[in-house]
Amino acid sequence: MLNNSFLLPSSYFAPISYYSIIYIYPESIIEKHEYFVKQTIRNRCSVCCPNGILNLSIPRIRKNSSKTLIKDIQICYTEPWQKIHWKTIKTCYNSSPFFEYYMEKIHALYQKTEKYLIDFNHRSHRLVLDLLESDQAINYSQKYDLDTPLKDYRKYSFNNENIIKYDQVFSQENRFINNLSIIDLIFNLGPESDSYLKKIDVSKIY
Repeated sequence: MLNNSFLLPSSYFAPISYYSIIYIYPESIIEKHEYFVKQTIRNRCSVCCPNGILNLSIPRIRKNSSKTLIKDIQICYTEPWQKIHWKTIKTCYNSSPFFEYYMEKIHALYQKTEKYLIDFNHRSHRLVLDLLESDQAINYSQKYDLDTPLKDYRKYSFNNENIIKYDQVFSQENRFINNLSIIDLIFNLGPESDSYLKKIDVSKIY
């Protein structure tokens, strides 16, 4: 199965390029034994707003140790970040073509609390695959393997300067914005997101 699998970092509504990779292999393996890397897709997603890109970050409980495994990162609920994130998403995308079609399922994601970041990310990842109608299997690493035989995307930022343009909300206010969260694509293209992702040249992802 090694040749049919790839290794990805855990993510919160990852960039579009992240999900274009799922169409290459039938199985994804999520890394849960790496050290948490702040200011990355592991707890942050980027959405489109009238002024351009807006980053939404899941707050975490900070520990004395500077290094914590991603599987041990706990979510902080001191502030109502779930309500804030959903309100922001609703404000950004309520005029998009498929917002009403998907809004209930995405809103439900924010109505349940998870102790650990990796568990919330799993639910968001599973939700995206369901919305894309993908039957890809999801598994998790058993240990950190520096020299993994799998195709390794753990260090990628999932940028792709050659991504295909599509109609976005606020297109009159902004030029096309690249590398946004997968929810930007889903709200704008709906069921066509699947065929769009298959057209992306994954060799250009970095």
